[in-house]
Amino acid sequence: MDRSSETLAGVAFGRFRVLPHRRELLADGRPIKLGGRAFDVLMALIEARGAVVTKDALMTRVWPDRIVERNNLQAHISALRKAFGAERELIRTIAGRGYQFTGEIRTASAGAERQAGTGVTPAEKRPPTNLQAPVSELIGRDTEIEELSSLIGAHRLVTLTGPGGIGKTRLALAVARRLLPQFADGVWLAEFSPLADPGLVPATVVAAVGLELGTGEVSAQRVAEALANRRLLLVLNTCEHVIAAAAAIAEAVLRAGPAVRIIATSREPLRAEGERIYPVPPLAVSAAEYDDPWQYGAIQLFVVRSRASGAHVSEDRHTAAVIAAICRRLDGIPLAIELAAARNAALGIEELSARLDDRFQLLTGGRRTALPRHQTLRAMLDWSYELLPEPERAVLRRLAVFAGFFSLEAASTVSTSPHLAPSEAVDGLSSLVAKSLVVVEVDGPLAHYRLLDTTRAYVLEKLGESGERQRLARRHSEYYRNLFERAETEWETRATDEWLADYARQIDNLRTALDWAFSPDGEASIAVALTAAAVPLWMHLSLLDECRGRVDRALAILGTGPNRNPHGEMKLHAALGALLINTRGVTGPEIGAAWTKTLEIAESLEDADYQLRSLRGLWFFHTAGGRHRVALELAQRFCTLAANGPYPSDRLVVEGMIGVSQFYRGDLPPARRHFERLLANYVTPDHRQLIIRFQLDLQVTARLFLARILWLQGCPDQALRAAESTVEDARATNHAWSLCYALALGACPIALLVGDLAAAEHHIGTLLHHSTRHSLARWRAFGRSHQGVLAIKRGDLITGLQLVRAAFDELNDAGSACRSPPCRSPPS
Repeated sequence: MDRSSETLAGVAFGRFRVLPHRRELLADGRPIKLGGRAFDVLMALIEARGAVVTKDALMTRVWPDRIVERNNLQAHISALRKAFGAERELIRTIAGRGYQFTGEIRTASAGAERQAGTGVTPAEKRPPTNLQAPVSELIGRDTEIEELSSLIGAHRLVTLTGPGGIGKTRLALAVARRLLPQFADGVWLAEFSPLADPGLVPATVVAAVGLELGTGEVSAQRVAEALANRRLLLVLNTCEHVIAAAAAIAEAVLRAGPAVRIIATSREPLRAEGERIYPVPPLAVSAAEYDDPWQYGAIQLFVVRSRASGAHVSEDRHTAAVIAAICRRLDGIPLAIELAAARNAALGIEELSARLDDRFQLLTGGRRTALPRHQTLRAMLDWSYELLPEPERAVLRRLAVFAGFFSLEAASTVSTSPHLAPSEAVDGLSSLVAKSLVVVEVDGPLAHYRLLDTTRAYVLEKLGESGERQRLARRHSEYYRNLFERAETEWETRATDEWLADYARQIDNLRTALDWAFSPDGEASIAVALTAAAVPLWMHLSLLDECRGRVDRALAILGTGPNRNPHGEMKLHAALGALLINTRGVTGPEIGAAWTKTLEIAESLEDADYQLRSLRGLWFFHTAGGRHRVALELAQRFCTLAANGPYPSDRLVVEGMIGVSQFYRGDLPPARRHFERLLANYVTPDHRQLIIRFQLDLQVTARLFLARILWLQGCPDQALRAAESTVEDARATNHAWSLCYALALGACPIALLVGDLAAAEHHIGTLLHHSTRHSLARWRAFGRSHQGVLAIKRGDLITGLQLVRAAFDELNDAGSACRSPPCRSPPS
């Protein structure tokens, strides 16, 4: 035993006494059976006097000079909490840190203990209650218990709201047990879930508190008068189906006397006078890569319940990642996590994760003693759904077509019908938010809504049963076609951050709309128009593979469809040309074909903008193929067309195109003049529009080629500084392709040529990271070739040659020509 324990003759907290010299724990004067290790844990926590004790410190204290699993410590903490019964919150879990003893400690001298005979002082009278001791630990709710305990002190009515299975009842009861000592007349639970008649609410409260009202009608007012002078806490549990009666009795009780406090649990607020609403959050779930995922409440709950069902759960990183993914898909809802954990012993976590799409069949078999609606996931949602009036059911079903976040405008547009006006749809959405069936997130002046994944899966079934799914899917796709056509127009005029804030969050709905439009039951014209309009978003987010797949599919539909859409076809061919350059290299014949087709359609439509885009694409294609005379002619055609075009910045594009062509033809002085003129007249606000139209930032291009010219003209230090400046400019564009371009053709090769191998290594690492992250195979091949040159310069010839050979094979597979500065010394 630790020496500090020996100085304590007796320790008291609440109804408990600890006798360190006898290694005993007593409750109300009666000994409680406790193992030796658990007693050591208790003493370590008591001696900390309210400070947090880390898990490592406890394990060192209890198991000195031994290596044991942390599960052993958790088992003894659970044993102590079980011994404390209703006061199990005497030991708090501090997430990520350890444990804390929260009892108010009193000590007594040895003489006083001996005089008492039994070694304890008389047991203090405890306030009465009908709360039962918890059977299992409430996991992951320490913060919520603290917040609610404070709220009850400041507000007389606190309502816990949240979707079914979020744990409102268990949280309310945990707080009520913790607050029991503060209420001389007790803490009482009135359970409304069995009630079918709201008129029985007052009688239920009477029975819960044990009031004697005599004969006559049991009304809310009579109950309030009986409680008027009592200092008690009343828990009104499961109010949503008797919401008006629950609100009435809560208001009556609070008006009758000042000493009563009320905790209510409900899917929606009572809307009673003086009510403070506390939305119960889901259990926290870690990102899979987090340093210590095991500290998160959702994962802890899954592990504890899995082990209780007999499953073995290892504590490796892969297991943590799979469990975290399961908990995220279940929205951090404790009931759903417990049901999933109960299946872990039979299926294992990998199979469990794979089967979650069929979650309503899988997640059954809850505790036999649980309420029927809590024994399966479907029953829980059935309860919520059946409580809704039919107009709200219709709105909820129709909202199932949305994936991820949606706006009020989107909800109103998609969910209205001849029998449901837009105003009714808005009212229905507001009510569903209040009833915790729709999640709302306010970001600045706008609110965004979404369904929890589990709720959406359920109401999608209901939507299918209603026969409305096809009509709603079409309306959803039409809405997002119109939305992204507007986004395409706004891209050239709005600030990037603002534009992305409005449209980047719509990526899930974009995908869902396209999935339907491309399906056999979908609409080809919507698929083509939506794909073409969404290209700017995909390009800015560097989702190039996804964009390429959608564009290929849209072009295939155009090839077989009876109705031609020339504008859509032109946009898709232009997008394909840009995507092929980004993902397949720059010399393949299909690239030239895509841009030639774009130019052909643009000329037939007299669309000057897409003529310029296609001329630029063809110029790039011929430049990469070494056909610099053809490229220069295309640049001059571009110059003639741009002179009368709507974009002044196109004249800067001409400077860059002619400068590059002259660079590759060896005309360095005029090339340098073109790039310097471009930079001198560069206008920053145009760069967003230019990136989408021409795939590269002009400033990045100009600085890159100036750096290469400086190298060739014998200024290596200036060249390296210019190349590194180019990288910073590219980072500022937040455009992955521009950054890879600046690294692959500027900073990496020039650092190698100058001999700054540390800088070369840094730039090569950045290039490999970004090209891999954004699936830019051509730039990844460049990175590996530079990596090979770096290895050779450091003396590892074999590894270097292997890397260079592999890189050239990748470039050849992609149809790309490697065009980087010549690896020779600068002229003297």
